[in-house]
Amino acid sequence: MRHLRFAVACLCLAAAAPLAAQQSNQRQVDSLAAELRVLRARIDSLVIELRRLRASREPAVRRDTAAVQDELAALRAAATAAATPAGGAESRQDSTPAPRVTGLDRNLSQLNPEISATADIRAYGQGEGLQRDNFDAREVEIGFQSALDPYSHTKIFVALEDGAVDVEEGYAYWTGLPGRIRLDVGKWRQQLGELNRWHLHALPETEYPLVLTTYAGEEGLAGTGISLYRAFGGLGTHEVWAQITKGSNEVLFNDGAAPALLGHINNFWQLSPSIYAQVGVTAVYGTNSDVDLKTTLGGLDFRVTWRPPARALYREWTLRGEIYGIQKETGGTGETRYGAYVGTTYKLGRRWIAGLRADYVEAPEGPLTIERQLIPSLTWWQSEWVSLRGQWLYRRAGGTNTNQLALQAVWAIGPHKHEIY
Repeated sequence: MRHLRFAVACLCLAAAAPLAAQQSNQRQVDSLAAELRVLRARIDSLVIELRRLRASREPAVRRDTAAVQDELAALRAAATAAATPAGGAESRQDSTPAPRVTGLDRNLSQLNPEISATADIRAYGQGEGLQRDNFDAREVEIGFQSALDPYSHTKIFVALEDGAVDVEEGYAYWTGLPGRIRLDVGKWRQQLGELNRWHLHALPETEYPLVLTTYAGEEGLAGTGISLYRAFGGLGTHEVWAQITKGSNEVLFNDGAAPALLGHINNFWQLSPSIYAQVGVTAVYGTNSDVDLKTTLGGLDFRVTWRPPARALYREWTLRGEIYGIQKETGGTGETRYGAYVGTTYKLGRRWIAGLRADYVEAPEGPLTIERQLIPSLTWWQSEWVSLRGQWLYRRAGGTNTNQLALQAVWAIGPHKHEIY
């Protein structure tokens, strides 16, 4: 009997276990359903509140829009009244509506040229003799640049030097001519070699190379006339200049007035991502019938530059040089004289540049005399606007040696900085 009761109890427990599990699952389902109903109720209340807020804001938005439109209409009416003659719209000779008035004062600045100024101040110390003329406001240059219209531009540079005013350059140029030719008209520094085209304050040293100042004058070769330029591709990049100017250079043509011719060819090659080279050839010819003079000047220039793309701000090395031969024939006779320079610059860091230049030149005419120079320099390139330079000059001419220490400060304001071509 006891065994029978024990068996019945076990059967009841076995049947109760699944029932309890089902009841527990049902309670969890009911709890989740209750939470879902609460969330739905909250969402419905938020949607109702959002609709109510939108409905309450629409009148205010409409009112603001109407106010803005009314104010705009009032401004247009006032502008129309200001542009209408005293007799009213009926007094106009035509029935066209009054023009809309727009402000043009903001566009007036587009008519102004870009104006810049560059100052070049020097301090000197002589190695021999008395110290004199130790400070020199070498030059203050004012530049004006502008697009004249969609087809032409102009550049004008006025130099203030030793109390005198001189137009260093003043020319207009056209770039959209047939055949991709550029035309320059006016006065400009001519394409004699490489450095003659550069402005004085942009040179690697404080002065132009000795061969340029000896054969083309203290300020180099500049002329007034017409210049044609064309660039070509194929196995590098090639540039050609043909210039006709008044042959008034004092050294080359003895202040003549006849036309002088200049031709220059420049060839450029990108040898690698870091190295490029250029080689140029120049020829100049002019006459002066007053003194029966014929002058021929020929030159060869070169430059090699190493500039690693990843380190261009900190490392750059350039080697350049020019060699010239000049013949001034008077009465059908004349000797050929030669001059040259070679110079190098190396960027020590982002702001420090070390340089060295050697010059050799023979007198262009008369007794044969030779001048030699050696110029080491160190430049601190503070920024595009400011640079400082110190250099030592050793010169030997006619058996006399000259030593000079020079300090140079150059600064610029305006969009035109150091003019480098």
